[in-house]
Amino acid sequence: MSTILDIAKLAGVAKSTVSRFLNGGSVGEATKKKIEQAIKETGYTPNPFAQSLKAKKTNIIGTIVPRLDSYASSQTLIGIDEQLKQMNYQMLISNTSQNLEREIESIYSFANQKMAGIILLATEITDQHIEAFKTVKVPVLLIGQEHENFYSLIHDDFCAGYEMGRYVLEKGYRKIAYLGVTERDISVGVKRKQGFKKAIQEVEDCEVRFYETLFKIPAAQASAMEIIHEFQPSIIVCATDNIALGVMKAAYIEGLTIPKDIALTGFGGYDVTEIMHPGLTTAKFFYKEAGETAAKHIVELVNERPVEKVTISKFEIIERESVDNFFNRPL
Repeated sequence: MSTILDIAKLAGVAKSTVSRFLNGGSVGEATKKKIEQAIKETGYTPNPFAQSLKAKKTNIIGTIVPRLDSYASSQTLIGIDEQLKQMNYQMLISNTSQNLEREIESIYSFANQKMAGIILLATEITDQHIEAFKTVKVPVLLIGQEHENFYSLIHDDFCAGYEMGRYVLEKGYRKIAYLGVTERDISVGVKRKQGFKKAIQEVEDCEVRFYETLFKIPAAQASAMEIIHEFQPSIIVCATDNIALGVMKAAYIEGLTIPKDIALTGFGGYDVTEIMHPGLTTAKFFYKEAGETAAKHIVELVNERPVEKVTISKFEIIERESVDNFFNRPL
């Protein structure tokens, strides 16, 4: 591979002159032609990442993600990456493996690496996050969580929870288990549940119990086994599609047929929920599109242009075979 030194020797100029030319600095017309000819002859391709880090203003967006093995995260990252490329920006990813300390460290690290902006796929916002955002003085955009002091893009968790509640009730279910997650996660753990509760409060003769589990399938499976034995609900409403997959495994182990013996819903709209059998009824969020919007917004913020403080992404209830469609109960 050719280097800047090779270009400098071939053009008969100093290495610093080539570097200045590549970074958009001023060089004489004759020198410019020599360098361009040398680049053409050697086939030299500048490293845009290195160039950006050397520049006073980079074109790199640092993106912090809690986990890479998540459908929601991966689709969001695809949307961010594709949109940033169209806008001549690059994405640098930091995976924190759901470790909040590493998340905070990544904020400071990205700022030290002169990222133009930072996107955080957030699960919770702590005082340490707030302090870091204020300290680094880099444009920050949150995805998935909302905070009054920062720009954010959120999914419509409350309305999705409410519409899922209405859907379940209209199908006639009245003995319902809701399997959620920790309330430290405001969007998934609180808002989805609050929306669902609002729908339940609008009807009578309903027996509902609320449970918590972890995001991972094995934990959801174990929780579902306990719920089935203890409560024997007619339907389990799960806060995520991953949790629903764990519940489905538990139902299979217990010899229960979905939806005849127990019905099931989720939130997310993961691809696998369409191809598995029975297909999962779910509230589909448009993660890739949300990522594209987030990329546009962070670039606007980097360039000091106005952006809405809070942007809400759309959702859609997808009806599949995991809910019994043989009876309806108008509300």
